[in-house]
Amino acid sequence: MNVLVIGSGGREHALVWKLRQSADVKKIYCAPGNAGIAQLAECVPIAANQITTLADFASSHAIDLTVVGPEDPLQKGIVDCFRSRKLCIFGPSAAAAEIETSKVFTKELLKKYGIPTAGFFIFDNSQEAIKFIRTHPDRWVIKADGLAAGKGVILPESEEEAVNAITDIMDNDRFGGAGKRIVIEERMTGEELSVFAVTDGRDCVLLPPAQDHKRAYDGNQGKNTGGMGSYAPTPQFSEAVINQIQTAIIEPTIRAMEREGRIYKGVLYCGLMLTAEGPKVVEFNCRFGDPECQALMPLIRSDLAELFWMVSRDHLSGYQLQLTEKASVCVVLASGGYPDAYEKGKIITGLETASEANGYLFHAGTEKKGNNYLTAGGRVLGVTAWDRHLKDAVRHAYTMIESIRFEGMQYRRDIAKNAITRAQ
Repeated sequence: MNVLVIGSGGREHALVWKLRQSADVKKIYCAPGNAGIAQLAECVPIAANQITTLADFASSHAIDLTVVGPEDPLQKGIVDCFRSRKLCIFGPSAAAAEIETSKVFTKELLKKYGIPTAGFFIFDNSQEAIKFIRTHPDRWVIKADGLAAGKGVILPESEEEAVNAITDIMDNDRFGGAGKRIVIEERMTGEELSVFAVTDGRDCVLLPPAQDHKRAYDGNQGKNTGGMGSYAPTPQFSEAVINQIQTAIIEPTIRAMEREGRIYKGVLYCGLMLTAEGPKVVEFNCRFGDPECQALMPLIRSDLAELFWMVSRDHLSGYQLQLTEKASVCVVLASGGYPDAYEKGKIITGLETASEANGYLFHAGTEKKGNNYLTAGGRVLGVTAWDRHLKDAVRHAYTMIESIRFEGMQYRRDIAKNAITRAQ
């Protein structure tokens, strides 16, 4: 089997790493890939959003399975394009991907089918939205409707912050067309978790529940980021809670999408809040999370290529996903200044010595020049380790980090700390 993975981040490196373990996979290409991925696959210089060029490549190189990492090409219809050309691809259609690409669509879908989520209001006029905020003093969440590179969700702490956020999004075009409409949502309280369902549109299997660390600094301080670390599974959430999530949220959502004529195939990323009233949907994403993917891949015993192939061919019924009995953690090493402005081109040292028997370095934003690996993004590396117990996986990961250096390197030192404390 020849496989093409689309994307260039740590998520895609993790997918390539796992797919390479399949006995059925002969050759892996990655477009465009990164310096770490190049150690495992042949990187091809095609951007992830060059849909027609990617389809041409898949046709000319006898690609048997294409796996899409990021959301942008899904929004642009890469799956529709590939399927129209009889090319096998793992991921949702553009219509199904709207579950991530439009917050308005998702909230209305959840309301229509009675799937638990926070109360909400939709606005396409900034003055009406500001009037609502001024006449309804409460704790709200403000969300741009469309894709905003993970920065379109604002949690204002005052009326003034809320008004400024609305003005910035809708009048100042902070996110371009993604901010033409906004959702103002009741702020939920509780603990967040991520559950990933792999589905062919009717049947599904669940990966271990994971938890992301969005804030830049220890103790959940600082700005929201794309994710500074993650771990899986989440010992604080019982099997009964996960079963409730599957029966009350995931399966009804898959059925709702089918009824709407948007059959959902691929991975459904469910961002959830465990509230006093039970689990509720915070958001859906139409792809694997990053860095959750890095923590999840080492926990899968099954052949990932076989799983993705069965999904793409509608053969998931009766499939039994095999998992390890281990825990995994990913700690992100980021450039100085991230998530704000940061410099690139810093030499990375210590990669050769940062090794553990149960660990791996997933490259997120790197490039290679000569013999040197250089920083090339906000999130640079995902230091990932696994072991039978979460505390040991965490210890392995931070031991690996001790060897790595680059100017301005920053990372959180408390990934999975709360979960470990509770387990003691």
